[in-house]
Amino acid sequence: MKTLIFLLAAALYLTTSAADAAGDAVNGKLLYGTHCIACHSIEASLAGPAHRGVFGRRAGSVRDFEYSPALAKSHVIWNDDTLNKWLANPEKLIPGQQMNYSIPAAQDRADLIAYLKTQTAR
Repeated sequence: MKTLIFLLAAALYLTTSAADAAGDAVNGKLLYGTHCIACHSIEASLAGPAHRGVFGRRAGSVRDFEYSPALAKSHVIWNDDTLNKWLANPEKLIPGQQMNYSIPAAQDRADLIAYLKTQTAR
């Protein structure tokens, strides 16, 4: 009986963790409006580059935006892993970049990434 309870608890924990890691695009959109919108837009470059089509794009490659030399020279391709690292600590991923903002909570990063995935290039 104890083994069964342990296995059920472990399954519930793993299911919850997997769901959390997937990210919630609806919450990500809200977080984008709270954390990112001051400098970024999906459609237009502002203080930061536009985010439409960010997945699969090389960092520092939006034509109408002037990047720091560090970001412009980087070979980073934006995907789940690189965006998670960037949002957690931009300076650690690309030393010398100019974004001085991070998202410390892993679930918030996952939600933001899920939202950005929905914003495909046109």
